[in-house]
Parts: sequence; structure tokens; C-alpha cells
Amino acid sequence: MTAPHGIVLFGHGARDPAWAGPMQRTAARMAELSPGVPVELAFMEFIAPVLDVAVDRLVARGVTRISVVPVFLAQGGHLKRDVPALVSAAAARHDGVTVELVTAAGEAPAVIDAIAVYALACLAIPEA
Repeated sequence: MTAPHGIVLFGHGARDPAWAGPMQRTAARMAELSPGVPVELAFMEFIAPVLDVAVDRLVARGVTRISVVPVFLAQGGHLKRDVPALVSAAAARHDGVTVELVTAAGEAPAVIDAIAVYALACLAIPEA
């Protein structure tokens, strides 16, 4: 059975493929928490796949609604200009499929709280 709603975790990308590690671990954790939700990774540059490929993969799995979740700290220039154009282009390629861009992960109150808790926990790290 396919899920009608899927997620693309969308990151900037980097020349070092290890940069994608946290996103890969996030996708793996999502699979543990909600195994029925299809999740794909996509990157703006340097690392494959690009957004079109990730959207195509979800559509091929029967997904009809896709949330593109930017794994960015803030709504900067890419998320205000470049990424909406990429999302619109991906959506235009699939009739009957909704592709929506949501707010950057770093803007979510729960993420801000998690970063604050982590930063405060760093006070307990002994000096070297």
C-alpha cells in the first residue's frame, strides 16, 4: 500500500558527500518513527539527487501530495527565490500531484528549542 503524502528533505548540498550525513540520519529516524511515510532526500547542488528526481521517485510510489521540507536554519535567499521556483517546476511536471514548500526546519519552534537545549548542555562539557 502506498501513502498519498510524502516528504522531501531538501538541503543545500556541499562538495563533501559526508555533509549529507545528518539528513540521511534524519530520514532514517523518520522511517523508524513513521514507517509508512515515504521520504526522499534532495539537494540544491553538489550532491544527488536534485529535487525533480526526488519528486519523481515519490510520484512513482503513488504519492499525490509532497511536502518539501527545507533543512535550512532560516528563510534566506535560496528559500525566498530559488527553491520556490524549483518546487513550482517539479509540481508542473506532475498533474494531480500537490508539491508544497514548507517553512525552513530551523524556523520551527521545536527545532529552535532543541538547539537552545543543546547549546545550554554544552556548558556541562568539561574544558580540555
